[in-house]
Amino acid sequence: MFGREKIEYKTPEQVSCMRRAGLVVAAALRAVEDAAAAGLTTADLDAVAAAVIADAGATASFLGYEGFPATVCVSVNDAVIHGIPGGRVLVHGDLVSVDCGAIVDGWHADAAVSFVVGGEVAADPRDLALIRATDDAMWAGVAALASGERLSAVANAVDDSITDAAERDGARYGIVEDYVGHGIGTAMHQPPDVLNYRTRERGAKIRPGMCLAVEPMVTRGDQLTHVCEDDWTVVSSDGSRAAHWEHTVAILEDGLWVLTAEDGGAARLAALGVEIAPV
Repeated sequence: MFGREKIEYKTPEQVSCMRRAGLVVAAALRAVEDAAAAGLTTADLDAVAAAVIADAGATASFLGYEGFPATVCVSVNDAVIHGIPGGRVLVHGDLVSVDCGAIVDGWHADAAVSFVVGGEVAADPRDLALIRATDDAMWAGVAALASGERLSAVANAVDDSITDAAERDGARYGIVEDYVGHGIGTAMHQPPDVLNYRTRERGAKIRPGMCLAVEPMVTRGDQLTHVCEDDWTVVSSDGSRAAHWEHTVAILEDGLWVLTAEDGGAARLAALGVEIAPV
């Protein structure tokens, strides 16, 4: 099961278990986004996700993880990740990122989405551009798993996508470097790290049996962050708004399967010239 660098390589049967967890995560995130509205609190969104996970007979990955007190992370505006749901009341135009994990039969899946409360009508166009740029960068990173030899291919694809988006949008985007993607399986966070930015590191060799969380976090300003007094919420140091997208991806003998996308990633990957290969 384990290889070099203690990477956990999964069998097709184990990937199928993770797919079940992934569909629970997808349903929870869809329910949260559908429910989000001005006047609700971030704790209300947490309750929506908790109900979906419980109704599916699954377990929340985040609740109790190193003491985290909620089912999902809800990060608003300048909060990048790890926001603790609570009494904050949402207003039209808030940029919200929700990160969710679920466990089925001991196997984890993890994903995140970003959206604006009130939709496009209420949104600052710059926030919509940031959300689109981050989402596109995530899918570019996922697609790179299909043809890349090492995980540096993911980092390079994400970095290039954000660079292109910044030029297209006439914006400054900062790729957060303090937090990165990761392996996932019998634990939520496992080796290897999956970077979102170019470095000299080539990273682990991409091999069938790997399951990885690809998750760029991008700000409308500088990439620097700091942790708030609650010891969890990570905010941009310059106060710029942030977006976060994530999917759990399985690398199989015949190709990729995005375990937390309802269609397995078929639509977005097809647009990038990649076909999915479900078990």
